[in-house]
Amino acid sequence: MFPDLEPWAQATLGLALLSILALSARLLAQWLLVRVVSRLKAGLQARWAQVVLCDTVLSRLAQVAPSLVVQAGILAVPHLPDAASAVIRNVAVALTVLHVVRVLIAMLDALNTSREPADEPRGSQRRSIKSYVQLGKLMLILLGGIVIVATLIDRSPLILLSGLGAMSAVLMLVFKDTILSFTAGVQLTANDLLRVGDWIEMPQVGADGDVIDIALNTVKVQNWDKTIVTIPTWRLMSESYRNWRGMSQSGGRRMKRSLRLDMTSVHFLSEAQIQRLGRIALLRPYLEGKQRDILQTNATLRATLGEQASEPANLRRLTNLGTFRAYAEAYLRAHPGIHQGMMLMVRTLEPTSEGVPVELYCFTSTTAWVPYEEIQGNIVDHLIAILPEFELQLYQSPSGSDFRRGMLGATSPTLS
Repeated sequence: MFPDLEPWAQATLGLALLSILALSARLLAQWLLVRVVSRLKAGLQARWAQVVLCDTVLSRLAQVAPSLVVQAGILAVPHLPDAASAVIRNVAVALTVLHVVRVLIAMLDALNTSREPADEPRGSQRRSIKSYVQLGKLMLILLGGIVIVATLIDRSPLILLSGLGAMSAVLMLVFKDTILSFTAGVQLTANDLLRVGDWIEMPQVGADGDVIDIALNTVKVQNWDKTIVTIPTWRLMSESYRNWRGMSQSGGRRMKRSLRLDMTSVHFLSEAQIQRLGRIALLRPYLEGKQRDILQTNATLRATLGEQASEPANLRRLTNLGTFRAYAEAYLRAHPGIHQGMMLMVRTLEPTSEGVPVELYCFTSTTAWVPYEEIQGNIVDHLIAILPEFELQLYQSPSGSDFRRGMLGATSPTLS
């Protein structure tokens, strides 16, 4: 080729032509892959096609063409010294490995994106593969770096790998957190302990909110105050945390509220009070059934006790506290916001110095926070407001205004 030119000029011209050919191969590959193959991808709905034929993958794949052309054509350049030819060929191989690694990394990113699309509801994916993707990228970078260095120094990659084996203790120290986090990530994923979108509580790290990202080394939690807490993945296996996913999937959220009643307001119901409370629709079935049971029980007691049956303490009677408890349970069973397929009860707890606690234990029919608070707020408001119908009072510690009113009442002159 060009015999009239000097050898160095022929070598320079050959390198220039090889560079132009490599650039042309890059442009041609870019046009074929990005323009033609991208149109072919539009007609394929399979997930693998969206991963393998991703625009980023195709763009990086086109960058492999120039280095392949250089590897194939460097021996055809005339009068090029063997040392220079070997260096250029090794650099071209190293660039080929680099771009292949970048292609594989782009495919892993596309796979992760296809598993967790941005328009899909948070938490709808069963398992996150981001930690596996990041580990795969790390392994590709390490292996690619070893092959590139071995190519540039014209040595076998096995020599470098044997040297790394001798540095295993140092590598274990450097990648300690990564190894621990990967092991924890595998256990979290295999046992389905954590998903993106789960509401978790981990007080020891100040986390109380939704999981927004599960990576190889960290898990990000967005708290309800919109702050973000980053938790090392390995801590989720070595320490305890609360996951509220079970509550969300069950369709019901627990309501556990107590009304502390003044013990001095608890008493037996008179006949007049029973008749008055019997006009309440929710209480009528309860009172009718209880009165029948009481009449039968008292008739047996009168036959057994004789004259002693005239003492009211020897007979069975209704209390306003028990009747209120029956009303509260009937009210909950009739409430549209309460889940009727889950545990529902109203119970009296142990009396304390702050009154007799009456606990409402049930589940709402929604797990959304705002409707849940509205439902339980309305229920508690109603039960507090209806307490006077049963002649019951809430226990409330006296405040300064209570003492002030008592003192003024004690010192005010009596009007004649």
